[in-house]
Amino acid sequence: MSPAEPPQPDRTVDVRRPTLNAVAALAGVGRGTVSRVINGSPKVSDRSRAAVEQAIAELGYIPNRAARSLATSRTDSVALVVPEAESRLFSEPYFSEIILGVSAALTSAGMQLLLVLTGDESEHGRLATYLAAQRVDGVLMLAVHADDTLPDRLAELAVPTVLAGRRSERERLGHVRADNRGGARLAVRHLLAGGRRSIATITGPSDMDAARARLDGYREALWDAGVAVEDELIETGDFTEQGGRAAMRELLRRRPRLDAVFAASDVMASGAMLELRAAGRRVPRDVALVGFDDSIVARHVDPPLTSVRQPLAAMGRTMAGLLLDEIADRGTGRRGVVLPTQLVVRASA
Repeated sequence: MSPAEPPQPDRTVDVRRPTLNAVAALAGVGRGTVSRVINGSPKVSDRSRAAVEQAIAELGYIPNRAARSLATSRTDSVALVVPEAESRLFSEPYFSEIILGVSAALTSAGMQLLLVLTGDESEHGRLATYLAAQRVDGVLMLAVHADDTLPDRLAELAVPTVLAGRRSERERLGHVRADNRGGARLAVRHLLAGGRRSIATITGPSDMDAARARLDGYREALWDAGVAVEDELIETGDFTEQGGRAAMRELLRRRPRLDAVFAASDVMASGAMLELRAAGRRVPRDVALVGFDDSIVARHVDPPLTSVRQPLAAMGRTMAGLLLDEIADRGTGRRGVVLPTQLVVRASA
């Protein structure tokens, strides 16, 4: 009989995953703090966040998203709703730059981004019901108009929602916007300082707060300088190149010798520039031209466009931050944030 084999050492490996409790104990904080860090909430001090992140790295902790979703009804996803035509979404730099800012902020918080394009008002009811059925944790909305009902429907269904811009001065939902009125004042004051006096403006749609605010800034700058505000120097556009061309054509028909134009977007300004060129008017010698956005369009037209810079990527990041705050604390993130604008001077003015 062969001798008995010696006992083998215990090779059992502890394959248990590090737990939330283990991370909290190592970081010296509570479970709630660890959860807020994982969920990307801004309601955590820098010191606690650093301690939690170090503990996660040391333990190799990986959040169990499926379990967390079941326990909290969270989906770790956010919908970005754009109530505009697909052609506008992909042709205008305004949308792409905000989306980049939103995406960067949500990615760093471990959230997925769902892009939703809506058509007419009839789709809003179905969309609100879909989004509220725990399909997403929150909603970001671009290009809001005064009569948009989707934000109110989402609020009634308790879906955390943050807007880019606002519908009116009475907006009750969280929102982020640029200083549209102040930016327009900068543009028109610059034209006045250059000796221009017959200054026209191409506005955005009157049912959008940003367009109304930019028109107000235009008027205020003229009033402050003692220059009369003339209705025939104001023409409504639609934030598109073709809208800018049509508005410029009408302004030239009414006031052929105008010497400056403030367009409420770079895209409309580019259309205005084409129409001025077709009419034999030189920019800036005959007509100085200023846009709004300081987008890639401003840098690539000829001559390069003087424009009011609004921090679009920062707006996207701020929107995402407000929404994450609201998702984490249910309502405390509802506030309005106004970001500064500045004038970038180029050859067109």
